[in-house]
Amino acid sequence: MDNKKLINGFPHIPYHRKQFPEKEMLVRTRDFYQKMNERRTVRDICDRPVTREIIEQLILTASSAPSGAHKQPWTFCAVSNAALKAKIRTAAEEEEYKSYHGRMSEEWLDDLKAIGTDWKKPFLEKAPWLIVVFKKIYDMDNQERRTNYYVSESVGLACGFLLTAIHQAGLVALTHTPSPMNFLSRVLNRPDNERPFLLIPVGYPDEDAYVPDLKRKPLTEVAKFYQ
Repeated sequence: MDNKKLINGFPHIPYHRKQFPEKEMLVRTRDFYQKMNERRTVRDICDRPVTREIIEQLILTASSAPSGAHKQPWTFCAVSNAALKAKIRTAAEEEEYKSYHGRMSEEWLDDLKAIGTDWKKPFLEKAPWLIVVFKKIYDMDNQERRTNYYVSESVGLACGFLLTAIHQAGLVALTHTPSPMNFLSRVLNRPDNERPFLLIPVGYPDEDAYVPDLKRKPLTEVAKFYQ
């Protein structure tokens, strides 16, 4: 039985979400928080292979994120080719060297000391996959430019979904933002309507991986309740 409804001339379908008793909801939200609170940015990524099928599913999850007017203004470029990864690393390190030796303020450099980063980015070659996220400033439809809305917000949400999916799969990632990132458009030969947004190496952690001993802000510092 077709129970679709037309709204403004477009078909809509019924939506039903499984609901849980309040006590179970609280358990589920606490469990999920505990799981996600284990997520860390990891730079010590090993070269153990990850299948393309897994990467495809991660990208499909990311692409389920909400977007302005459902335009889905993103392209996820998944790179496992060794030569391309080497080109990306070379170009990224050129920009990072300039940043660490003149572009960044002293305050910025001091804040990074706790993270332990520098301009060298070996993970860009060692990780089995690099997912380069591009935002589509506009779309093309039969050579006609079509507007996308809330592009950065939409792509940011999709990246959040992607990082969550990566963690849920048992893999690790980091969000790399060499600035400027225009070299990614050249290396990957992307069209003019796309801009690089985020570079995410994905893989398994090294057996001797280390992460900074950092603490996340408590609820009192990140939320205000108006009841």
